[in-house]
Amino acid sequence: MPDKIDCSFMKIALDEAKKAAELGEIPIGAVLVAGDLVVKGHNRVIKDSDPTAHAEIVVIREAARRSGNYRLSGSSLYVTLEPCIMCVGAIVHARIGRLVFGAFDDRYGAVGSMVKAFDMNLNHKPEVISGVFAEEAGLLLSKFFEALR
Repeated sequence: MPDKIDCSFMKIALDEAKKAAELGEIPIGAVLVAGDLVVKGHNRVIKDSDPTAHAEIVVIREAARRSGNYRLSGSSLYVTLEPCIMCVGAIVHARIGRLVFGAFDDRYGAVGSMVKAFDMNLNHKPEVISGVFAEEAGLLLSKFFEALR
């Protein structure tokens, strides 16, 4: 795992969030990096009629499929919004090494906003870096929900 984060992956995640918004999905994007494997995706809850199709789950599933292993040890997950408790569970089970996220989610965030799930004595805890391009990610979400009103 690299010692520092690569902001270009968060920029890709932001582009994925924009794609989600264009499709009428909540604008959240994610990128999972595991060595040479780079998987990008966005929320697909509506498109897939699947309440679990959050951006994080979409990229974790695809990375596991491509790598042939459900364990993604040493990988880094970049996501535009703080993961919810479901996604935190998937991050733990996949053994993702690093989580980098943008905006905090006061309503559903499970890394530090609503709950601190990684502090619950789980068998795995990734390195967490928060607030990367938080303003940009938050603005995408704000504009999306304003347009719905």
